[in-house]
Amino acid sequence: MLFAALVMQAIIPERYRPRPVRALVVSNMLSDEHNSERGRFVRDQVTALRRLPEIDVELYEFPPGPRNLACAARALRGRYGAERLDVVHAHFGLTAWPALAVPARARGVTVHGTDVRDPRTRQFTRVVLPRMGLVGAVSEELAHDLPGRAARRRAQVLPCGVDLERFRPLPREQARAQLGLALERPHVLFAADPRRAGKRYDRARELVESLAPSHVALHALGGVSPEQVPLWVNAANAVLVPSDHEGFGLAVIEALACDVPVLATPVGVHPTALAGLAGTLCAPFDLQRWRAALKPHIAATDPRVAGRDRAEPFSAERMAMRLAAAWRNLLNDGGGHAG
Repeated sequence: MLFAALVMQAIIPERYRPRPVRALVVSNMLSDEHNSERGRFVRDQVTALRRLPEIDVELYEFPPGPRNLACAARALRGRYGAERLDVVHAHFGLTAWPALAVPARARGVTVHGTDVRDPRTRQFTRVVLPRMGLVGAVSEELAHDLPGRAARRRAQVLPCGVDLERFRPLPREQARAQLGLALERPHVLFAADPRRAGKRYDRARELVESLAPSHVALHALGGVSPEQVPLWVNAANAVLVPSDHEGFGLAVIEALACDVPVLATPVGVHPTALAGLAGTLCAPFDLQRWRAALKPHIAATDPRVAGRDRAEPFSAERMAMRLAAAWRNLLNDGGGHAG
């Protein structure tokens, strides 16, 4: 699809081409030395958007936390207040508030989970949604959880997607050697920071301990740099995602993109991505059932699944095209509810 768009751009006279969309993406997930992976999925989406013809997009990031909202609004007003952008698109409900400081023909927001499910942030999200011409949610499940019937009715599913260049199958021994892991020992990856309670590291630990923990190594992604995450995924015999809830479920798509077996609870995009795929499990956490599903992968030397075809529809490129199309539709409709 991208190749076809580039060909059309080359052969269609400039006067007949659509005017470039000038967009600003605003994110409250600025990374730091302790959280280098934070917000990477938004940056991946912006990178994919920049590859599209007729899209001119900038990214403004600021640190998370309510105390940073006012500072972000002042900074955005100072940097972009004299401009008139086509679209300002915020990630997370709270971020939509400082993004209002930027003049724009149209406004959008993508909600990711906590901004809808946390009782405090849900109220802030509820109040700002009527001012958004485009309301996006990263999964159907989350779209159904949006506050307000009107928001649920007009919501679009707009995930950020996975970077298929970064997440691809690599030789398992090579990945383990680069990470300094024992080559012969089975390794299992908990695909989140253990400090995030809703991700349920306790379930992963219980599962591995039931398999003889002296033999199986359990690893987690807390504090891991984005550049190393694909190595950790490929080094693992299996990836565990036993979450209570997910906005989308990017870790499952990343594992599938690497053809690595994955066990996950039926939340977010997991039921769709894993349906009927041999070597994977999508089921509520039950120790005996999950143990039975994991044991063959622990026993195998190089366990793999046919996951990449399942991941491809959720690529960052495809999701960027979907978002760009939503922006154009919004602008053609006059900006919707934007102010």
